[in-house]
Amino acid sequence: MTLEEARTALSAVFPQGMPKLAGVTGWPLTYTRSPILHNYWCARYGIDGLYLRLPLSPGYFERGVRALQALGFAGLNVTIPHKEAAFALVDRHGQSALRAGAVNTMVFQADGKITGECTDGSGYIDSLCEAGVALPRKTLVLGAGGASRAVCAALLDAGCTLALANRTRSRADAIVTALGGGDVIAWEDWPAYLAQADLLVNTTSLGMKGEDEYDWSPVLAKADARLVVSDIVYMPLETPLLAAARARGLQGIDGLGMLIHQARPGFAAWFGLCPEADSALRDRLVETLD
Repeated sequence: MTLEEARTALSAVFPQGMPKLAGVTGWPLTYTRSPILHNYWCARYGIDGLYLRLPLSPGYFERGVRALQALGFAGLNVTIPHKEAAFALVDRHGQSALRAGAVNTMVFQADGKITGECTDGSGYIDSLCEAGVALPRKTLVLGAGGASRAVCAALLDAGCTLALANRTRSRADAIVTALGGGDVIAWEDWPAYLAQADLLVNTTSLGMKGEDEYDWSPVLAKADARLVVSDIVYMPLETPLLAAARARGLQGIDGLGMLIHQARPGFAAWFGLCPEADSALRDRLVETLD
């Protein structure tokens, strides 16, 4: 299908005029809840907008983005495995993207340029604030993939002391070097370090659906009662880590708040209004996770 044929097809779908269009792309997009939250905001604020799920395999990422830009989309969210490809593609990088080395929010500008931001880190910090967690804190982050660098950058910028542990140490070393701060802890040593931490952040796949179970209880038994435990995944919402933390009497923070808060800047850029992260939206998303 040519771009002109695609434009004609869209005009047939929207005979009263095109809504503002945005979407999320990744490969695959099995678990994303982004269309639910963005379309909820469009309905709540009476915005003539539509946010779509747009899977693009790695070989078609750039062509797909260029086609969506030509079709009049306002921009895209980008998730695994395209965040680094998006960083390479955009014309203008925000400070958050430069710090994270990745882009999760693309805005198509009127001059044909694409700007890129990474809102994962700010979304994570906002989720802590929403949960009443005061910063700075002495923080231990597990994992050096995906969103870890963005989270680490935001924690450092918030004044936190950072220790990072990853199975492959070289990846943790690379993040600490790129960010200019933090210490690397050997993977086998992080349980002992936990006794002096105020905040534990799990960015690994431990506890995600389809992954091997991990017994967090013996590790958390060494933690101080002041420790706050967070897991950036939201599938499942109550991960084994969070369940073990609550059983130990520790405060646990799930990944749904980060998902909601990282979405707000993109929605503001595409649809012209900064949305509220309210309890009704969270309840709506929780319904879809059951």
